Amino acid sequence: MVGKTDNQAPCQSSELWSQDKNWDITPELSTNERKALADYARCLALGKKGYHTVQVRRELTRLIIPLKTALKWMNAARTPSDSVIHNILIEMHCLNKPYWLWTEDQWVGFFCPSEGEFHIKFGASGNCRQYAIALAWLLCDFGRLELIGRFFQYRLCLKVFGKEVTDKAIKRIQDSMKRWGYNLEHDRNLIRNALCMVMLCQRESDPEKLKIETFKRVIEIGPAYMRTTVASLSRILSDMNILPKGIDHRIDNRRRPNQEYRAITNVPEEWLMWCQKWNELTIRSPSSQISMWYRILQCGRWLAVTHPDMTSPANWSREIAIEYTAEVSKLVIGKWSDPRSMYKEKHGNLMKPSARAAVLQSVRIFFRDLQEWGLIPVNFNPDRVFQLPRSIRSKIGPDPRVVPDDIWSKLVWAGINLKPEDFKYGKQLYYRYPFNLAKTVCIFWLFSGLRLDEIIRMRVGCIHWVDGKEKNDHKICILHVPINKTSKAFNKPVDSIIGEYVEIWEKERGVQPQKHEEKTGEIVNYLFMYKGNRISRGYINNSIIPLLCRKAGVPLEDARGPITSHRARATIASQLFNSKESISIFELQQWLGHTSPQTTQHYLNITPTKLAGSLLKAGYFERNRRMISVLIDQDIVKAGTNVSGEAWRYYDLGHGLCSYDFFEQCPHRMACAKCSFYVPKESSKAQTIEAKSNLMRMLQEIPLTDTERAAVEDGVQAMDKLIKELKKVPTPDKS
Repeated sequence: MVGKTDNQAPCQSSELWSQDKNWDITPELSTNERKALADYARCLALGKKGYHTVQVRRELTRLIIPLKTALKWMNAARTPSDSVIHNILIEMHCLNKPYWLWTEDQWVGFFCPSEGEFHIKFGASGNCRQYAIALAWLLCDFGRLELIGRFFQYRLCLKVFGKEVTDKAIKRIQDSMKRWGYNLEHDRNLIRNALCMVMLCQRESDPEKLKIETFKRVIEIGPAYMRTTVASLSRILSDMNILPKGIDHRIDNRRRPNQEYRAITNVPEEWLMWCQKWNELTIRSPSSQISMWYRILQCGRWLAVTHPDMTSPANWSREIAIEYTAEVSKLVIGKWSDPRSMYKEKHGNLMKPSARAAVLQSVRIFFRDLQEWGLIPVNFNPDRVFQLPRSIRSKIGPDPRVVPDDIWSKLVWAGINLKPEDFKYGKQLYYRYPFNLAKTVCIFWLFSGLRLDEIIRMRVGCIHWVDGKEKNDHKICILHVPINKTSKAFNKPVDSIIGEYVEIWEKERGVQPQKHEEKTGEIVNYLFMYKGNRISRGYINNSIIPLLCRKAGVPLEDARGPITSHRARATIASQLFNSKESISIFELQQWLGHTSPQTTQHYLNITPTKLAGSLLKAGYFERNRRMISVLIDQDIVKAGTNVSGEAWRYYDLGHGLCSYDFFEQCPHRMACAKCSFYVPKESSKAQTIEAKSNLMRMLQEIPLTDTERAAVEDGVQAMDKLIKELKKVPTPDKS
């Protein structure tokens, strides 16, 4: 039946399947049956199908009747019926026992991992494999469908449950699917197949009776391509109050690949026991805890080679701790670890200072915790012995990985100008999420300055608008940031474009199930929810950023490495700090949600333009350029008479010279006529007479308007007032 649609696929009538109690299911093959199977296999080698002969058909009757009865009940066509019976007879000859005694592993081997391999083995079509699976399910109670690879779950349900029962179960969940945003034309097959898979595994056609244990079994050991869909189905049934709760397949235990890297390889058993005990008792964020776990296991591998008799932290001495500190100080990538193919191209390179510091910090915390908990004796002070050497500590400091301005500007342009057609490109399935959800995530990444974890944990109603200080000011968008790794929840002003797109997505989002907040234990409505599930942690880094880079025409990496979600935070912070009307580091600390300005410094990259502007405002260079020129009488210096007190340094005032060494501290500053330090130039008198003449001419001879005359007289009065005030201030020579 290959090529037929689901509606055209043959299936059984509405009656329920039941086995005939009169069937002979004797467990052993008789001598005649074995001989008939051997003759059949021999005929097969000659290109004949032996069971068509009268003698073979007579001897194998009790084996064939249940197969034919079940196939007739399923309304199977003649060709696939004959083909599947033929294949089962051949396998019975190979296994030398009837099919109802086959183990589940033998059935799995018979089905092969895929239709292609089944066709290679038996020369039969995929539809034949489908009927073989149905026969095993009906006649032999085979239920390990999660182990047989890909197959058509819906069509198998049609064969064993019937179309009426199967479609009724599927229709039962469609209302919830539509309410959550599923497109029934495109998404129905995925959820439908997941429902059929669970029904088949539990051998239950009523969704109301499905058990959560069946869902967990399919997720843990079932095919990888179905885990996400089965988890989504569990959340739909939970919303319908059929299951107590949904399943998150990303955090539940599931089957791991055989070749997967195991961190405990080559770690001494006793050291591993202490590591596991510490891992059970410590209270840290999951990401920090798992990183420290790997590092203390790395220390165990070092022990196994250098001190195999000291694998317990209780036996460590100060000397061993110092030895390990020295080892970490020169640690290279790949040493004392089992990374398989990870970082293969960097093996043997010296670790970065920050990485070596993290290794020492993990071991330091490990020993300190065990000592404080009273589990091991205090043989040394971990804080002192595992202290980071100064030579490494000096190389660690703020080094923000800011995206260059030209690249960042292009990314911002790409984010603002995203269109739906930009999301359907290449291998990345950007279109899994609605356009407005994806664009809102883009805008958050480009303008909010938030951590990745904060973006995906945004809640419905996270923005509100407040009026500006002035009447004509635009409304200010205030964003509520949830509790994060360093601070409690807080509010921050953001660009209005964030508020606009949040409002658009909230209208389109519809009703979504509430989720458990892992940091606070609350039941919350996440903003970025679709089909009953929050967007994944890798969505921004693996989908959104490559999409923006492609549209902007920029590479995924620059001189500082890959463009990641967290680099936007440092870029935005640095641009705010370096802007013309910059904000202070303390304001940035509050805006970023840091607990101390020292943390904020790690996000700031002061540009040369900003630094030059600050120096210009400080006036250091300008003050030096404007400073009164200093003239040195080299003859006096060479003669040595300056030692006796004779003036040798002069400040050029233009109209005269000043020999006072501390001219900058002189309160008179240019009012020098009465000062003994003042040495007038020969032309000073002529300049004074000329200046007075010009002033008198301006006041008496030149016609001035009232405004101009008032300005001149006001200036004269100001000068008189200044001279009058300075009369009471002694000159540097105390006169």
